[in-house]
Amino acid sequence: DVYKRQAADNEVLKVIANYERALLNMEDSDKYQEAFDAMDRHEAWDFETQYQQILSKLKLHDLSLKVNKLSGGQKKRLALANALLNKPDLLILDEPTNHLDLEMIEWLEAYFAKENMTIFMVTHDRYFLERVCNEIIELDQGELFTYKGNYAYYLEKKEARLSQEQVAQHKSKRLFKKELEWMRRQPKARTTKSKSRIDDFAEIKSRAHKRREEHEIQLEIDMERLGSKVLECHKLFKSFKDLDILKGFNYNFLKGERIGIIGKNGTGKSTFLNILTGKESLDGGKIVVGDTIKFGYYTQAGIPEKAGQKVIDVIREFGDYIPLKKGRQISAQQLLERFLFDRKKQYDFVEKLSGGERKRLYLCTVLIQNPNFLILDEPTNDLDIVTLNVLESFLLDYPGCLLVVSHDRYFMDKIVDHLFVFRGAGVIEDFPGNYSDFRIYEDSSSSDSQKEVAKVPKKKLPNATENQKSNTDQKQKISFNEQKEYQQLESKIRSLEKDKISLEKSFMEEGLEVEEIEKRSLELQTLIKTIDEKTSRWFELAAIIEGS
Repeated sequence: DVYKRQAADNEVLKVIANYERALLNMEDSDKYQEAFDAMDRHEAWDFETQYQQILSKLKLHDLSLKVNKLSGGQKKRLALANALLNKPDLLILDEPTNHLDLEMIEWLEAYFAKENMTIFMVTHDRYFLERVCNEIIELDQGELFTYKGNYAYYLEKKEARLSQEQVAQHKSKRLFKKELEWMRRQPKARTTKSKSRIDDFAEIKSRAHKRREEHEIQLEIDMERLGSKVLECHKLFKSFKDLDILKGFNYNFLKGERIGIIGKNGTGKSTFLNILTGKESLDGGKIVVGDTIKFGYYTQAGIPEKAGQKVIDVIREFGDYIPLKKGRQISAQQLLERFLFDRKKQYDFVEKLSGGERKRLYLCTVLIQNPNFLILDEPTNDLDIVTLNVLESFLLDYPGCLLVVSHDRYFMDKIVDHLFVFRGAGVIEDFPGNYSDFRIYEDSSSSDSQKEVAKVPKKKLPNATENQKSNTDQKQKISFNEQKEYQQLESKIRSLEKDKISLEKSFMEEGLEVEEIEKRSLELQTLIKTIDEKTSRWFELAAIIEGS
């Protein structure tokens, strides 16, 4: 299970794992006491708190799960948790923000800000670069360039470096012309001095003819005409077992809308996209798609893999020639070259491509269908920063409808006008602004609503002597289950408050019978009582967390 994998090489983690299991079986007081004493001996209380916090922040709640049953994203987060808990002097990370939601990414930024460790990482997350790194090393044209600053500093200095290179090359070309004239005037018999100058001429020629290879994809489509009716959602309902994804969702999409979707992992963002495109069925409600709508759907699953299929074959499935704007067309080979697949690469097998190359090929297949309603689910994963900049420029000029799920805050800030915020439990809010606007709003709302949390006495654990109880009071830390309960209570109380407001508004309806008013009054009383109970429990847990 997750505990065993984490504890395999860490004695303290083994002690914590035994203690957590003992908590689940308090009837066996001897085993509990043995586990409790081991926690004391190894000074594991603080470590346990940190351990639980890290796993909780990375949404790894069920520690009894077998590792081989975890999803790809959960395994990545487990590996990250393991690396953080080992507290290395040097931490090497390869795209650490992939498979993390926005809340996790922001927590990780704060974690690195307070930890004293050296971090060496590859990432395409530009806000993460900006906030975590104080030095950037760029691999460009086979050379390494170092920038002693964050991402904004890097952009400024790189532009200056490229300008200097252009000036230097211009000077080299002028010098080359002079040297070339001198070479042509020289007699065949050379002096020692002239031979030395001839040797220098070769180097001058090399500098003058040095060309900068710009590896940048070119995006262009011939978008289908978009009619007046785009997409209408009427009272959409969807749930899986006890998890509500949509609860009466209504929305009419308009021409040229640019909407971002944010929310914690597991709140149904990808399911929502699948529902809009007909890949997932509804439990209730209706979707009306305009007659002229042509979806382009970039999913997280990526390009469907077929054994023995070559890169060029993938594009030729759409035709040997691809239409562009103003009646122009290009061959499949030319199109692939625009997406940085040279002629040799075009005949490689798809399964041999790197992750980034597959993403580029997949993006190509989505765009060449000339969609007027583009849906992108985590499009920035595995794309390099140069390609991301090109994609952003393309999307800024894209005249169709755009719906994007992404954890890349920089990307979202540049291209979306408003957000669908998936709160969980089927609650979706429409926020008028980009991600940074939303973050400011949330932080402001949070600080306005903060209250002073009262201290409460810690509970004594059962089945122990008075002396053991005294020790427990001193060492008591919030358990993992209580930490999980605390987090769930926040969203539950928020949901109940919304139900309360809705129920209170219902009393304003005209023509209510006396029986109906009495019924709703009883519902309101029950709801208020439930909110009070859960709020009281939330304060109790908050006090334990604050005092631990």
